[in-house]
Amino acid sequence: MPGRFVYWMNVSLDLRIEYAPGEAGGGDWMRITESLHRVFNERARAMSLAVEGRTIYETMEAFWPAARHDDSLPDFLREYGEIWTSTPKVLVSRTRQHAEHNTRIIGGEDAIAQLAKLRAEAEGVIGVGGATLATQLLRAGLLDELLLFTHPVVLGSGRPLFDSHDEPLQLDLLEQASFEEGVTMHRYAIRGARPAS
Repeated sequence: MPGRFVYWMNVSLDLRIEYAPGEAGGGDWMRITESLHRVFNERARAMSLAVEGRTIYETMEAFWPAARHDDSLPDFLREYGEIWTSTPKVLVSRTRQHAEHNTRIIGGEDAIAQLAKLRAEAEGVIGVGGATLATQLLRAGLLDELLLFTHPVVLGSGRPLFDSHDEPLQLDLLEQASFEEGVTMHRYAIRGARPAS
């Protein structure tokens, strides 16, 4: 299957990804249970590649590599640490010059063109992390899917799923599921995404 960019995010019912600045995916409004995290692990393991903006990358980098060997953590968290660390990653950054954990860096004015080339040459799911990066890919017609885990809370303010978008975004439902604590998952194809070529 050709490479496709999939923006994966935990969201509130009003499509916020952060309530307070700096939550970085860890807000206490999220209802992430062990069984849900095992779903995350399974999805992450199936990715051929992860593409992350600097903020989300540095959040992940600060915790998950060490989590692999932390016996005080439950096995599903140690497992996710191993998955994240070993998955091939691309860090999109103008400021970082070095990254470890199976990561290469792209940046500069042609970063989106580089990502388009990467998508054309890759196969399978390419996970996208970070609202700024996802917004840039969406504007370029390169974002293929949304994978949203919706938590039953209305935040009312905070960081939205995308930075901004000027017109309605038409989606087609590909998959849905329900989990404990009222969390739902919806995977959508984005209409109008450019074919990988």
